[in-house]
Amino acid sequence: MNVTHEVKPIPSPEAHPKPRSYTKAQEEAIQALKQHAETLILPETDPYYTREVAWLQDPELAARYMRASKWKLEEAKKRIQSTMEWRRETKPDLISADEVEVENETGKIILNGYDNECRPIITMRPGRQNTKTSDRQIQHLIFCLERAIDYMVPGQDSMVILVDYKSASLRTNPSISTASKVLTILQQHYPERLGRAIVTNLPTLLTFFYKGIQPFLDPVTREKMRFNPDLPSLIPLDHLDAEFGGNFHYEFDHKSYWTQIMRHCGINSDGTRYTPYPVANDTDSHAATSTISSPASSDTPDLIQDDDESKSSQPPSPAPTAVAQIAPDHGGDKLSEGPRDIRMAAQEV
Repeated sequence: MNVTHEVKPIPSPEAHPKPRSYTKAQEEAIQALKQHAETLILPETDPYYTREVAWLQDPELAARYMRASKWKLEEAKKRIQSTMEWRRETKPDLISADEVEVENETGKIILNGYDNECRPIITMRPGRQNTKTSDRQIQHLIFCLERAIDYMVPGQDSMVILVDYKSASLRTNPSISTASKVLTILQQHYPERLGRAIVTNLPTLLTFFYKGIQPFLDPVTREKMRFNPDLPSLIPLDHLDAEFGGNFHYEFDHKSYWTQIMRHCGINSDGTRYTPYPVANDTDSHAATSTISSPASSDTPDLIQDDDESKSSQPPSPAPTAVAQIAPDHGGDKLSEGPRDIRMAAQEV
């Protein structure tokens, strides 16, 4: 048994996204929503302008809002405007890693691995709760959702949320109020991002909790939920934790995990971004190769190393051409290349 602290930043060679197609009428509705969203963009003088433009450039954004709105254009317009207003106020893509890091110290929410359809997996373990109910817990979850989006590969725009109730209790389980807030954020501002929700090791004592949140779940979300399913049929064995019957013997170490995630996603501790170096994994057919150049500096970090000796989630300063810092109040007109672009190049190799 080879125990590792290294996370899985690239899908298994066995995993493949399922293609999605639309009718001509649906394509026209998607285009109409895109055009409407463009009329809502902040003025170029606004500090958040570049971030908003980058968010709107997601090619599947309008399609997700149309699907979530059951292809009702006017409803989709209202929903996308609501999210744009929420993002301007919350700035989920600029949440400071330093502010939420304490929430990760026990590994109660981690991003690690992909399912059979290349969906990144967020694993939640309520039994590892280490803080009291607060807005910071919600911020941490949003932070994790944003990082899962960073992990998405071309052709896949949804994620898996796996909730493991092993060692959980009524004391560590989130309240109905907190759960409803989370569901509201997920359903209203991350529509169609949930590809599958898995609940495992659910004790009878907590079944009332899921009955309590049923009113907050829309029918589509309910259909995506699976209770105690056969996990090896949903997740490649090399990405499935050994606790669930897989071959992935991952051992959580906060310092190592946090550093790796920040580097894979190109996140500085204050929430600003830089161009992440390409992921390298010789055993994975999805891996990047020398076609993606990294800085020549000898300080270039190994993205999948066990960073036990690292002192910060921010990597050593690379060559200026490899990093484009984006401060929360920047006025620039160009975002740095993101991790999704790095993974796109990796899959094309």
